[in-house]
Amino acid sequence: MGVSNDFPVAQVPRAAAALGAAGLLPFGVLAAALATGGLVPSATAARALVAYGAVILSFLGGIQWGLAIAGGAVAGWGRLGAAVVPALLAWPALLLPATAAYLLLACAFLAVLGADLLLHARGQAPAWYQRLRWPLTTVVTMCLLLAALA
Repeated sequence: MGVSNDFPVAQVPRAAAALGAAGLLPFGVLAAALATGGLVPSATAARALVAYGAVILSFLGGIQWGLAIAGGAVAGWGRLGAAVVPALLAWPALLLPATAAYLLLACAFLAVLGADLLLHARGQAPAWYQRLRWPLTTVVTMCLLLAALA
């Protein structure tokens, strides 16, 4: 799959950049609440951060699935199987103690980034996608690690 849009390789579409950045807000607010003992009770912030992280990780798996079947491609067991792994990691995170869940989610987000970079290198993802995923994954991982240390 080549670049099929009008964006230069280095330019992330504005909507994707804005929505991606907005999606970081819950991570930042909840991690800050845990680190500083902010306005949200710690137990509530911890549950909310794990739940939100699990939802977003599952969403990334959906993106992997979508890339695998884009353009009517016939995806095999490997691509589709890899696309369900994020949800399979997100679900047990909901059942773990908070610190273990944060660490599991952080590792899973990094693994999905690795998969995204591999898809990009193979030309199976939009040319701009890696430029979106790097900073988003960096911030998410930092927030989860901050929460784990809190």
